Amino acid sequence: MQDFAVFATPGNALGAAIAGLLGLLIGSFLNVVIYRMPKMMQRESDNYVASESGRPLPHTDRYNLMLPRSACPHCHHAISGIENIPVISYLALGGKCKQCKEPISARYPLVELFTALMSAALIWHFGAGITGLAALIFAWLLIAMSGIDADTQLLPDDLTYPLLWIGLLLNIHATFVPLSDAVIGAVAGYLCLWTIYWVFKLLTGKEGMGYGDFKLLAALGAWMGWQMLPLIILLSSLVGAVVGLCLILFGKHGRDNPIPFGPYLAAAGLLALLAGQALTRSYMQWLA
Repeated sequence: MQDFAVFATPGNALGAAIAGLLGLLIGSFLNVVIYRMPKMMQRESDNYVASESGRPLPHTDRYNLMLPRSACPHCHHAISGIENIPVISYLALGGKCKQCKEPISARYPLVELFTALMSAALIWHFGAGITGLAALIFAWLLIAMSGIDADTQLLPDDLTYPLLWIGLLLNIHATFVPLSDAVIGAVAGYLCLWTIYWVFKLLTGKEGMGYGDFKLLAALGAWMGWQMLPLIILLSSLVGAVVGLCLILFGKHGRDNPIPFGPYLAAAGLLALLAGQALTRSYMQWLA
């Protein structure tokens, strides 16, 4: 027990290193979630529409996060275990499929590396106790949602709702904030973006964001309380505006094309979890 208490202490280098190695493995799995979950949702939707119209189901094979085995999307070469070692396999293969030599997206090792670094940082900051382990789940879910939203502009309920409920359950014992602050944070987070959505739609006739963004901010409020919402909204808006402007200026994105807001909310949420109190104090001192 005393040995475990050492790992639960913030600032433990060994605990952070172990978390980093675990993060590499989790990052590899998150790549599967990012790639497959939208396809699973589409297949489920296709089957529902077909069943309602009395047509044969278009998808009858098993397709989930475990099956079928991972394969190259170009030549369908089955990826072996030795080809699936986080980061190392990508470098050893030169960023190309072993069989057809088609390029492998650099996002795969980047997600693995980011997940590893974020996992190590969170355990270093919080320790490997209940707070640190909860923070890992928080980060992993946000990374998966960010990748999916960047690809499809969707934030699946299968990820946003668990993040919301886990935050509320953890704060029953005030793991991060008192439960009352968490409940108010969840409600305020949802209503804040919901209000902005409808004001923007009434003024422009366009939809400025999706309902998944409301649920994600509600989940962030459930984890960190209503007091942290202004900082999260400010950080996500600033980052989103800068990135969006750069994409437009460099011709990477059309002015009228929607930009997913989920990754910026997720980045702001992670930053707020790690340094929210310090940032808020600095901001209030600057105003004073």
